[in-house]
Amino acid sequence: MLELIAGPIETLSWAELTVLAVASVFAGFLRGFVGFGGALVVIMVVSVMLGPIAAVAISCLSGLVSTAQLLPSAVRLAERSFVLPLVLGTFAFAPLGTWVLIVADPEIMKIAISSFALVMVVMMYRGWRFAAPGKGALIGAGGVAGLVQGAAGVGGPAAVAVALARGGTPEQQRANVIGAVTALSLCNVLPLWLMGVFTREIIIMSVIVVPLYAIGTWFGALFFAGPGNRLFRNAALAGLAAIGIVTLGISLRAHLIA
Repeated sequence: MLELIAGPIETLSWAELTVLAVASVFAGFLRGFVGFGGALVVIMVVSVMLGPIAAVAISCLSGLVSTAQLLPSAVRLAERSFVLPLVLGTFAFAPLGTWVLIVADPEIMKIAISSFALVMVVMMYRGWRFAAPGKGALIGAGGVAGLVQGAAGVGGPAAVAVALARGGTPEQQRANVIGAVTALSLCNVLPLWLMGVFTREIIIMSVIVVPLYAIGTWFGALFFAGPGNRLFRNAALAGLAAIGIVTLGISLRAHLIA
């Protein structure tokens, strides 16, 4: 039988639950402020506690709530010529990524998730951007993002790097980012459901994470509308990097001991 969760949720200590709660609020704040990055936090923390499949599923459900919060205000400013091709590629390749997640060794996936997340943090910190892509390139970029999203739940930064290549005002860039991340939030739902990943334990953990994530998203959106500044972005990336390093170390240790 497929092992969806590394251990029963009843074995989580109060310290672990506290870490999960703080990480959920921080993840939501980051999502509401810059439009992306929340999944990185949820995936890295939950994958260590409950395994990569549970982490991707819980992150997927968390993203649905933040999407409902952020999308209405972003629709007015997002560019359809950017978002629609990206969405097409994302939905086409996400099921393949989900298949990889299900069949791969869970310990290897934990290491891969933490490693990829760290690479994406470095990419975001350095402001790496692609040349402004055409429609075909956008479909391809969406496919890559969807594949990574399905396999590791952290396809957002790849899509964001493409979104930032469009230029425009901060408001327009953020709207494009939210459009791209919305596609990533939705593309995993059907494949995960068809593969039976949304189990009772996944739903219980999501009930803990989702409200905290939603509260963080609300405060993050308020911060963006008010005195948002680059200092927080750098601090957020530093926090993501720290989480990635710690979770990678824990995953490597568990893999070497096993």
